[in-house]
Parts: sequence; C-alpha cells; structure tokens
Amino acid sequence: MVVGGYGRSVIIYGVVNASPDSLALDSIATTPDQAVERARQLLADGADAIDLGGQGSTDAAEVIDWTDEWARVEHLIPALAELGVDVSIDSWRPEVVRRSLDAGATVINAADGMQSDEMWKVASDFDVPIVVPFLSGPNPREMDLVTSDPVQVMLDFFEARLADADRFGLRSRCIVDPGTGFAPPNWEWQQRFEYQKIVYSNLDRLRVFGLPIYIALPWKETAQHDELLDIVVQQRPEFGRAHYPAKIRRTQAAHGV
Repeated sequence: MVVGGYGRSVIIYGVVNASPDSLALDSIATTPDQAVERARQLLADGADAIDLGGQGSTDAAEVIDWTDEWARVEHLIPALAELGVDVSIDSWRPEVVRRSLDAGATVINAADGMQSDEMWKVASDFDVPIVVPFLSGPNPREMDLVTSDPVQVMLDFFEARLADADRFGLRSRCIVDPGTGFAPPNWEWQQRFEYQKIVYSNLDRLRVFGLPIYIALPWKETAQHDELLDIVVQQRPEFGRAHYPAKIRRTQAAHGV
C-alpha cells in the first residue's frame, strides 16, 4: 500500500473477524475458506483491501493470550494474501503483528495506538504502513477534555505518537485514525453519537500532520449512524474500515465523491 494520493476518495478495508466476539456476526470467519469467501464478497461489494483481527476490541470481548490470538489468524493470513490485495493485521500485540507480517500481512492496524517501543520496533523491521488510532484513557481529566474539545486531545496524542515515530524514522509511514471505533469507553450511545459527530465534522484539523486519515466507518442501520456516515464521506478520508463496503460506495455516489 502506498501512502499518498488516490483516485477514489476512500480506500476501503473490508472487515474479516477471526474473533467470535465481533458485534457484526456476518464478519466472523474462523477458517481459511470462510475468510476467503468473506473477503471475496467484500471486494465484490467495493472494498479495496482486507482488515483481519483475531482479538475483539469491544468492552464485551474476552481478552485472550497472544498465542490464542495468533492461532486464530495464522492460517487465514496466507489465504487472504493470495487474493492479491493489501491485508492489514488489527492487533495490539507485537508478537502477533510480527508473525502476521511474516505470514503475508502488508499493513499494521495498531490497536494499541502504537504506545509501546515494542510495536515501533516491529514496524521498523517491515516496510509497511502503520495505522495509528487515538485511544482515550480512563483519566477523568482526559475525559473532560475529550468532552470539551475531542480533536485537540487527539492532536496532543498524535504529537506524542509521531514523536515516537520520529525516533524510529517512521513518521512518513503513519496514518492517523481518530479511533472512534474504540469509544470512549463506557459511554451511552447518545453521548458517543454527539462525540463522533463533533470529531467527524472536524477531521480537517487532523490534517495538520500532513498524513492520511483512516476511519472506522459507521455500519449499524440507524438514522444516526447514517448521519455520521454522510458526514465522514464528505470529509474525504483517505482510508476507511468497513463491514459493508457497498453501502459506503452508495453513500459516496449520493454525495458525488
């Protein structure tokens, strides 16, 4: 994957989940045949690449050992790589990311927000792009800031992460992700909706870094999720992660982007 300009307004990574904890049940695939079947459908529906994860990231997901996470994706990665498209590995564990890249994955989707040197060391050993998501913490003061000006908190977070990237010479390979797919944790939906609406309406503020933007695109079938998707599409992020790419393409067409 090349980080830079693209003909389409968003390059879509279709979601394949090797974890049984996914809230989108039809994204779950636990065997190579199931993963390839799911991936082929995603690509036919307008996806450009595949995002694979073996550890659920929702509050309800069971946290498993890295060896079990690796066992879930080990045989799926080579099968997906055979499709000839980029495959990102969605994980916060350096052990899983390293093995996944060795097995054929081509992008790091760093579910830890690249907050450890161990992850940067793995990234430095492979010439691949790095999706760096914002992660909000449990600190009450931080959560107050997230409520008052969520984008400024993200800017501060990315300043720190990109300073880490500079130590390893990897800034140019980074892609910033506002992390709205992660929460903030324990918020009711209406609060999440208002928060995401503010973030999505102000994505241009994240362009101060001169790096591409990656979004976990809204996928649930509600009027509020559709409103969020309309906002995101018109902001023209370079990359998106989607459960239903056909809907994203329809929304793009409706807005002429």
